[in-house]
Amino acid sequence: MNKDANVVQKKLIKQPKLDAKDRILLAILSEDASLSYTELGSQLHLSAPAVHERVKRLKKEGVIMGTVAKLDSTKIGRTLLAFIHIDTSSWAVTRSILSLKSLSEVEEIHTVAGDSAMLLKVRTQNTQSLEALLEVIHSIDGFTGTRSYIVLTPHLERGPTPLLLD
Repeated sequence: MNKDANVVQKKLIKQPKLDAKDRILLAILSEDASLSYTELGSQLHLSAPAVHERVKRLKKEGVIMGTVAKLDSTKIGRTLLAFIHIDTSSWAVTRSILSLKSLSEVEEIHTVAGDSAMLLKVRTQNTQSLEALLEVIHSIDGFTGTRSYIVLTPHLERGPTPLLLD
């Protein structure tokens, strides 16, 4: 086995074992994380302490990464949703773009395969604030170009579905 294959294998994450109850619990929580352990237990036919232990284990294993409120972007003044493909001259430059995570407009940053080096999901107040964000990106040394796609109407936004079985 070559050196590069060893690097890839070391990065593989051991998958926690999820049973059917775990997957149902995750599906329920992904829809409404404010439910009490008692309410969750009644849906899962488990006691509240049993649900609490499952949630604690899923958090410890990193399956549940956090509990957050889902916000309506238009009601908080972030009406423009865009995806920005970023081209760079090298992997080192691509890494430097990760500093953009400190900007509140940037919701997601992904390195990707294909025509671009990175893909950003951003929400801004308007086209002028998108232009200001693009100006910040353009100021990064080694940056070579962007392609921006403005979303007209988002029809579906969700996280991974835990009920898809292997």
